[in-house]
Amino acid sequence: MLLYEQIRKNKVKTVFIVTGFVLFVLLVGAAISYVNYGDAIPGLIFTPIFSLLYVGIVIMSSTNIVIMSSTNIVMKMNRAQEVTSVEEHRFLWHTVENMAMVARVPMPRIFIINDPSPNAFATGLKPEKAAVAVTTGLLDRLSREEVEGVIAHEVAHIKNYDVRLSTVTLALVSVIAIMSDIGSRMLFFRSIGGRRDQNQNPIFLIIGLVLLVLAPLIAMLINMAISRNREFLADASGAELTRNPDALASALEKIANVETPVEQASSASAPLYFSDPLKKKVSGLFSTHPDPVERISRLRQM
Repeated sequence: MLLYEQIRKNKVKTVFIVTGFVLFVLLVGAAISYVNYGDAIPGLIFTPIFSLLYVGIVIMSSTNIVIMSSTNIVMKMNRAQEVTSVEEHRFLWHTVENMAMVARVPMPRIFIINDPSPNAFATGLKPEKAAVAVTTGLLDRLSREEVEGVIAHEVAHIKNYDVRLSTVTLALVSVIAIMSDIGSRMLFFRSIGGRRDQNQNPIFLIIGLVLLVLAPLIAMLINMAISRNREFLADASGAELTRNPDALASALEKIANVETPVEQASSASAPLYFSDPLKKKVSGLFSTHPDPVERISRLRQM
């Protein structure tokens, strides 16, 4: 019962954070409009239109152009080699196949990264074009049940469309960065010209200026919060697929205790990994991965 409650809470929390993110984007647009023109309404009208167009273009380009090659690009960045038949690695092939079957998603492509540090990741904007990659260290150091738990976690990411959600949230971060830059330039040129609306409320003006400066940072923090929550959801969903949360907890414990980073991992793809492959030990608001101790604790309680 606790397992399903964890899944429900994580899904609700994701909806709450994403909704808050969208509202924050609107707030930033209103603040930029108010700071420059003394009226928040134009920003509230323009911002959703611009955001929808920008996010739509990003998703369409990802779906129509990048989706066929994005997986290959990510795998090349991490020097992963594809497993093209069951004979190449029977256990890994059947494990991925079984987890995909239980999750009711198409079987993803399978890749192996020749690296002694245990880790794994999934990529793909939709289940039909997804792929799972594991390091040789994961296969060598973990038991079969633990490997199955990690694979289930990655398949859960695929089932939950987490890569697509990340694409949307990153697009919103870009929207805020673009608007903040445009707003700052507009304010600069208006200040040179000595133009300022005398009816602006000083308090609202200060709040608007602070938002204008801090908006990109706040957007990044919100994006990282979404990423951390999706990791918790993938843990719970993966445990649901295997019915063995202890195996996933044990796998996470072993991986977290390895100090050696994944040498083949690129910084751009690091957020995709099961556990931080760069071993930067960044925690809290600035981390894309939750604290392993908290993840293990939650899994042990299921």
